[in-house]
Amino acid sequence: MRQAPEHLVNLIEPIITGLGYECVGIDYNPHPKHGLLRIYIDSEKGILLEDCTKVSHQISGVLDVEDPIQGEYQLEVSSPGADRPFFKVSQFERFIGSSVTVHLYKSIAGRRKITAVIEGIQGDVVLLREADQVFEIPFDAMSKARLVPEYLI
Repeated sequence: MRQAPEHLVNLIEPIITGLGYECVGIDYNPHPKHGLLRIYIDSEKGILLEDCTKVSHQISGVLDVEDPIQGEYQLEVSSPGADRPFFKVSQFERFIGSSVTVHLYKSIAGRRKITAVIEGIQGDVVLLREADQVFEIPFDAMSKARLVPEYLI
């Protein structure tokens, strides 16, 4: 799973937890002119614009002082949303029984994209059920994964 470099995670995550939020994940796309540092936060009460602003202000100050990123980049703080991304195996465990779309670095059973129900976790392997087939997907084989939103009609 693509997550920001460890030095950024180690710098940013304690700030978020110190403010009382969960750090869902940190996504960093480097580019000399258009880099993007996207931080996903959550809380039991949900996330409002004020929460994103509060976290963004704190992180901005630390990033200005520490200067861990070369070149220009945009900082974005967001809730994970209904189609939340997964950055850790433990996040799959929390959503057992829910549908997820997983993109793979290399094909497994001839597929690079699988949308299925999270059946369980075995170590670092996520078990996904699609109809009568169960896929055993190693976490490090996933390039990205997102929850499939369930909308009530």
